[in-house]
Amino acid sequence: MAHDLSGGITANGASETGTELNILGQKYLVKAYCDSTFAFETNSEPGQHVPVHIHPTQDEFILVQEGELDLKLDGKWTKAYAGDLVRMPRGVPHGYFNKSDKPCRALFWVSPAGKLKDLFDELHNMTDVEKVVQVSAEHDVEFLPPEANE
Repeated sequence: MAHDLSGGITANGASETGTELNILGQKYLVKAYCDSTFAFETNSEPGQHVPVHIHPTQDEFILVQEGELDLKLDGKWTKAYAGDLVRMPRGVPHGYFNKSDKPCRALFWVSPAGKLKDLFDELHNMTDVEKVVQVSAEHDVEFLPPEANE
């Protein structure tokens, strides 16, 4: 089923779908969705993260809006601050970690949208990490072994 981009504004603190997603304890808000792109806001508390993974069919970007993120990009650690744009080409292993003592808010987007929105809908409120990894693989997101996060 094709998804065309709808025009308009997604308000600050709101989701285009009207739904707040709980992805492993982090608040995600869908900002825009169509076949060519999927944009979502993440709200990460100190200590929260998404382990190193690969999107084999999507380019991904992060615009840090508040706070800072530690990133593992292609095997190297780096840090992004408010206002920074992170570029992650398809196939490059990456993960993000809020290692600070303050919350972080960031706008992420992938292109093309692929199966990522469907994945997030399925992961909403899921707590079984093994199931998260399995369902993610079914939606073209491949998590690396835990040592990749070191």
